[in-house]
Amino acid sequence: MVAQTRHAGQPSPKKKLEFREKLVGKGLSTDALLKKMKTLHTQLAALDQDHVDVQSLSTARKELIHSSILLHKDRGVKAYAACCLADILRLYAPDAPYTQNELRDIFQFFFRQLSNGLKGAESTYYNEYFHLLESLSTVKSVVLVCDLPAADELMTEIFREFFSLVRRDITKKVELFMADILVALIDEAQSMPSEVMDIILAQFTDKNARIDQPAYRLAVQICNSTADKLQRNVCQYFSDIISSHSSEDNNNNTEDYDDIRTAHDLIKALHRSCPGVLHSVIPLLDEELRADDLSVRTMATQVLGEMFAMDKAGGDLVKKYPTTWNVWISRKSDKAVSIRVKLVESCRNLIVSRPEVRESLKEMLTEKVFDPDEKVRAAVCKVYSQLDYESALHHVGKKQLLDIAGRGLDKKHAVRVEALNAVGKLYSLAYPEIENGDPAALEHFGWIPEEVLRITSTSPEVRSVVEQVLADYILPLPSSGGSKGPEVDEVAWTDRLLCVMRYLSEKSIKALLGLSGIKATRPNIYQVFIDTCVQYNGGIMDEGEELITRRLNATIQHLAVGFPDPHKSQDDLHAFAKLNENRLFKLAKTCMDPQTDIKNLAKVTVRLFILPSPLSPSLLPKIQPILTIFAPTQAEFQKRLDQTSSTLLPTLNIFLRRASLRIINQSSIPSLLKRVSRGYGSTAKHLIETANLAQTVLSFVSKHCAALYKPHVAELVKVVMAGDAGKGNVNEQMVEIGLQALAGVVKVDGAGVAATDKRMNERIEKFAMHSNWRLAKFATRYLTFGKNKKEVCTRLAKAIAEEFEETEDADAEGVAARVAALAQLSRFYPDAFESHSDVFMTFLLKKLSQVTIPRLQDTMEDGEEWFEDDVPELLRAKVQALKACRSRCLAHASSDKAVEIATPVMKLCATLLEHSGSLNAEIEEDPKFMSRLRLEAAVSMLHLATVEKFATVLTPKFLRLAVVIQDSCYNVRYLYLTKLLTLLQPRKIPPQFNIIPFLTVHDPEGDIKTLASTYVESAKKRLPPALRAEHLEIIFIRLLHLLAHHPDFSTAHDDLLDIVKYLQFYLDLIATQDNVSLLHHLALKAKTVRDAESHSENFYITAELAQELIKKKAQEKSWTIQTYPGKVRLPPDILRPLPSSEAGKEILKTTYLPEETRRWLDELGKAALPKEKKERKAPVKRKAPATKASGQSKRRRKKARSREDDEDESAGEESNEEEAEENEDSEMDVDEKPPTSEDVEETPRPRGTRTSARNKTKTKAKNRRSPPQTDPDDEDE
Repeated sequence: MVAQTRHAGQPSPKKKLEFREKLVGKGLSTDALLKKMKTLHTQLAALDQDHVDVQSLSTARKELIHSSILLHKDRGVKAYAACCLADILRLYAPDAPYTQNELRDIFQFFFRQLSNGLKGAESTYYNEYFHLLESLSTVKSVVLVCDLPAADELMTEIFREFFSLVRRDITKKVELFMADILVALIDEAQSMPSEVMDIILAQFTDKNARIDQPAYRLAVQICNSTADKLQRNVCQYFSDIISSHSSEDNNNNTEDYDDIRTAHDLIKALHRSCPGVLHSVIPLLDEELRADDLSVRTMATQVLGEMFAMDKAGGDLVKKYPTTWNVWISRKSDKAVSIRVKLVESCRNLIVSRPEVRESLKEMLTEKVFDPDEKVRAAVCKVYSQLDYESALHHVGKKQLLDIAGRGLDKKHAVRVEALNAVGKLYSLAYPEIENGDPAALEHFGWIPEEVLRITSTSPEVRSVVEQVLADYILPLPSSGGSKGPEVDEVAWTDRLLCVMRYLSEKSIKALLGLSGIKATRPNIYQVFIDTCVQYNGGIMDEGEELITRRLNATIQHLAVGFPDPHKSQDDLHAFAKLNENRLFKLAKTCMDPQTDIKNLAKVTVRLFILPSPLSPSLLPKIQPILTIFAPTQAEFQKRLDQTSSTLLPTLNIFLRRASLRIINQSSIPSLLKRVSRGYGSTAKHLIETANLAQTVLSFVSKHCAALYKPHVAELVKVVMAGDAGKGNVNEQMVEIGLQALAGVVKVDGAGVAATDKRMNERIEKFAMHSNWRLAKFATRYLTFGKNKKEVCTRLAKAIAEEFEETEDADAEGVAARVAALAQLSRFYPDAFESHSDVFMTFLLKKLSQVTIPRLQDTMEDGEEWFEDDVPELLRAKVQALKACRSRCLAHASSDKAVEIATPVMKLCATLLEHSGSLNAEIEEDPKFMSRLRLEAAVSMLHLATVEKFATVLTPKFLRLAVVIQDSCYNVRYLYLTKLLTLLQPRKIPPQFNIIPFLTVHDPEGDIKTLASTYVESAKKRLPPALRAEHLEIIFIRLLHLLAHHPDFSTAHDDLLDIVKYLQFYLDLIATQDNVSLLHHLALKAKTVRDAESHSENFYITAELAQELIKKKAQEKSWTIQTYPGKVRLPPDILRPLPSSEAGKEILKTTYLPEETRRWLDELGKAALPKEKKERKAPVKRKAPATKASGQSKRRRKKARSREDDEDESAGEESNEEEAEENEDSEMDVDEKPPTSEDVEETPRPRGTRTSARNKTKTKAKNRRSPPQTDPDDEDE
């Protein structure tokens, strides 16, 4: 047993190689050799390394490396020889039985065989090559290469061969064997040849480098397996590149930066797949962030931003290198703009993928949205525009988005575009959720249209961006699927409009409707332009050339004012006219035609994504806007666009976007009517809100573009016929809409479109006598334009007259409806009114107007001056009575008795203004009634002033009419200014009314002052020089006169500072280098005449103030005040010549300004006037407010009345004394005729003017969000 045990413990006997044949010798055939090699290989492969007698291998070992074997011409011999040699190395391991030179030859032989023979599983001797590769991989005999003298060269060759070999169609296992071999070489090598690093890293710079590429996979596997070993080499690789750049002189060329840029791209690729090798490289990037070289710093900022944003590797990078992260984020304060931009641009992906750094990103972006440089601000806005809905909802705060929306008012156009596009895109993404009423979406994004529309009227530049955002994202046109695609969804398109409006303020709704193109009187300026282009015929005209050219120039000038770049727009529009492309003109008319439905509009505006080949693709961004507008066929546009300049396309884009009805279309009408109908009788809040909004849109269409209803007359008739005028079950909301729409249609298109059904006309006639004043109003209007209007209107007037004769109480039920009907008759069919005018005027002036409404105790306590909701019927009747009287006066404006007819009405209005809305100064009436009545009286006087003979009579009342703009009630001021501007814009009233907007400087509300200043700025741009001088500059003398008679005027220093603000407001808006001489001339001329009303010194005080302020303004702006070369005629209605030259000299020598005010002006020096003066008691001044106004409606401008100025004969004045001396012997430039008592009437101080605007308006400003909605009484104005 013991012997057996000893025997069992002895090692196994060594096996010997049985092969004894010769491999080298003469006369040995290839086949015989191949057979022997195969036998040898089989026997060697079967031997185990631990149980082999290596002495038995010596013969084979020596013969296998004989040159006749290694250089044999047969592939098979060499393949088996390679396998045998691999087995020899395996069996001898760890010691190689060859010299270093022999080993070098063997390994070169190995890899040459693999390179030539390993071509695929189907290739000859594939199994032998596979065996060789597997042996090298498992035995790791390849590490012997590292000990050879030329190891670096051989190692480089191996890597080159393997990366070339791996690109073939090889199996995954072969790829793994290769990776093991190369990894073994790297692990065993004492140093890495730079060529090897180049070969490995080259796999990451290949443009096709992706995980499905074998060479890329092999390189990734090698780097990940040897990361610790390669870190130093990779770091050295990049250090060499960076140091070679920094060692150059400062004049580094582009190629140097290209090397660094390539290195950074390589770092990104390594970071994406094998970040472990970059452990020592990240500090290099950290140092680059601090480098002085701007380009290097910029590239480092960009590459680190991209690396931080990578999925998993980015998160690990932030955690492992917090210092690098902090240095990177600190680049937000870098002095270089490009670096701050790169930093911001990297944030988009970080917001989405890096939750751990969102707070620091939020802080940084919030700060950078107010960066001093526009490029950074634009980049921040663009980051938000690139976010998807979920990321914006969950990872971006509402305040951040509000800050971005606020950049819509940025001074730089590029920032405005990016900011508004960003919020617009986010709203478009969120709209499906907003439509479904998702609370999170509403809270986060529902406010965007409000913020966008709020800034519409800021400037033409801002407006154009707002229009583009509305068209692209908020209210886009429905897509057309073409002949095979889905139909345009008109209902969804209309519902989107209502959904957007549902979350808008009243002011923003007005702005949106103003942008719809509905409000423009047709033919509007865009249609006039296209028609004129057709007549212009490219500049070739047979007749009327001068007239057509002048009309084209005037139209283009008028249009260009509203464009972002007026000068470029003029050039572009002229170029478009010269193209003379009749097909484009026809398409433009199609877009502008109110009868074009949304389907056809969408087809015309379909986008062309594939351009004809001759057109350069680089032009796509420039021509896309015009392709968006016109797209009947690609070939047609190819032909026309080849003839155009791409520079005019943005201008045409704005033109056609404004000219076409993209927001409200005739296709909207059926859906809007259905939404109103659904709201009737419903208790659902959203249905009621939607119905009211739909009614708002329909009323707006009825008022401004009733032609949209023309295809839907039959449907409107059904709406009206659905209600019974004699019973109480009528849906008054629907009937009102139907009547208003039908009245608008027959007013625009005449009685030809009126319903011919007898029952229908009888029904409308009943509605004219309805107790609902709006039904009566629109029904009467329809009758005044319908068929048989003479008979029907006469019958209606007779019925109302009989009712008035029988009515003793002017406050009876239904009076408001009857008076509303009378107002329509007096306006649109005055003959019917005149048939019973005695009865009507007696009732209106002597009964209805004399009814007083005493002030109640509760109104004394609340201090309110306006009915926000339901207006009492008596007040409604009184307001309509003023309208009826006003319309009657205007109807008789051309008759000889016009003044006689209008005198009682003008006296009534003047009395209402004098007593602040009451006819009896001794009775204290309800202030809510009084505010409405004085507003309507003021508006009536404005309308009467459109007639020259009435304007002359109203001249003595101008001061009282002007100071209505400083009324104690905000609603009165705002609505009065709105009405005033609608008459000033088309120049319907005399130029002196342009003084009134300048009285808004003290208004406690911002929107009124902004509305006034917006009008003035617009008028400055639109008016030609002659009209601009007449309407805005010559009136300066009238402003001085009005201020001298202002109720707040006094010679106290503090009160004069208020007058200074009026003058400064005027100068800030009007004064320029071109007209400062004229304004100074007018201020000087003021002391050469006397005040026609009071002969007081107040006028001279305001004139001296104006002189000094003009000098200060010129000094501040570095203007030179030249002697005015022209001659100006001073207004004779307010100024009179001085009685003698001695009086003139005395006035010129006298200084009327108080000493304290003169000192204040002297101290003013070059400094700008202060925004606020010292605090004074609030209750003693009439001041009126200023706020951002919604855009004014564009109306057609009528031809101005000619007002020729008589030329003054004095010229070359240098001072007050010189001018006076020159005028002493010359004829005075005012009429010598003294005023009669009838011509001039001293205006008494209006009641309550010293406490109104400053006191009461400020109190109410806190509770008021937006300007008042237009009074329904005034919707036809």
